[in-house]
Amino acid sequence: MMEQRSPRHDALRAQGWERKFAASEPRLSEAREEYEALGFEVLLEPPESPAEGDECAACLQDDLNPVWVIYTRRRQTG
Repeated sequence: MMEQRSPRHDALRAQGWERKFAASEPRLSEAREEYEALGFEVLLEPPESPAEGDECAACLQDDLNPVWVIYTRRRQTG
């Protein structure tokens, strides 16, 4: 199944952000810390709303442990 890209994703790419993957805790914090230690800026975005009947909907809408999409880009020096 091919993942759909949102207009928000396209706008972030235009700003130099690269989509990595989606995660929830505890992997979310681990990944954020690792990317920051490697010199990246990290941006967490909510995933796109799942389509009606999508089997991933239950996981993406878990209020106790929500899923976030991780974007990174090299830190701007200046």
